[in-house]
Amino acid sequence: MSLSCGLVGLSACGKTTIYNAVTAAGAASYDGSEMHRVIVNVPDPRIQVLAKLYNHTRTIPATMQVVDIQGIAADSAAKPGRGARSLKHIKDVDALLHVVRCFESVDNSSQHSSIDPGRDVETMDLELMIADSQTVQNKIDRLSKKVRAGDDDAVRQMADCEKIKDGLDQGTPARQQGLNDRAIASVRECNLVSLKPVLYIANIESMEDAESSHISMLHVIAEADNSEVITVCGRDEADISQLDPTDRQEFLTELGLQESSMERLLRAAYRKLGLVNFFTVGKDEVRAWTCHKGDKAPVAAGKIHTDMERGFIRMEAIRYDDLIELGSEAAVVKAGKQRIEGKAYEVQEGDIVVVLFNTN
Repeated sequence: MSLSCGLVGLSACGKTTIYNAVTAAGAASYDGSEMHRVIVNVPDPRIQVLAKLYNHTRTIPATMQVVDIQGIAADSAAKPGRGARSLKHIKDVDALLHVVRCFESVDNSSQHSSIDPGRDVETMDLELMIADSQTVQNKIDRLSKKVRAGDDDAVRQMADCEKIKDGLDQGTPARQQGLNDRAIASVRECNLVSLKPVLYIANIESMEDAESSHISMLHVIAEADNSEVITVCGRDEADISQLDPTDRQEFLTELGLQESSMERLLRAAYRKLGLVNFFTVGKDEVRAWTCHKGDKAPVAAGKIHTDMERGFIRMEAIRYDDLIELGSEAAVVKAGKQRIEGKAYEVQEGDIVVVLFNTN
């Protein structure tokens, strides 16, 4: 499973600059594209440690797909132009990365000259809700015939959809409506953008701005949304991302940073989405995989191959820390720390696993 995140934000918020800072893609801000898309590797130093331990030269890290759509202007969702089309590009992402301008605009491309994170977040949410409201209305229209025919499931879905649409029309994003599992199932096919979890990215001009009142305001907004803020000095970190990897840390340190924006962002995305990494070791490779925290062993095995989920028998699991402490699989087995787990086992962060399954 590749984590997928969509960058959203108002026009001139520096979103494509953030995209370049995170992905090192070097995309142009004004190239006429409705979106940019790239897959980046998820940094995890454990994979190199395992490769050295098993004497393997090939490593395959977990990956993240980043989608950068065109900046959204007010009323984009209600118009049939590029803004409405752009929102469609983030329908299938796992999480939204909402870039908020926290720097002074140096040109006239921004809708507002002043910095106001509260205003910008509210405007962006409104655009997402307008788009979602129309999507839900379309489903309500499709359900109408079945409801008139007395279909009980359609009646239930209709009630859920109408309640969600009412909330959207009153200015409450779907993710803040406290929807239960049944209601979420009723609109699952709609892929509501305002239902997706959100991380906020504060785009600042220099690290001196990291403690500004604008950042404090964004933290308050994020806390109310059960989220968090990643502060990125977009222009400087985008420039650093283009350097040779061996030189990047020196320049990050000059900015007062220990990690790149990609590392900080990925860590936050994993927390927000409740993801864990586990590992497999083949004949000549070490590979990282991603699943949700709490996924049972068959579901996690299905991330490797769907046949493993269908024919799951059992899973052999070793904790990463045990393997590093004891130095080898043989030592782990001898110490009685290799586990044989069944279908009820929840895969843990850092597990090294072997899946036994039936191919028939």
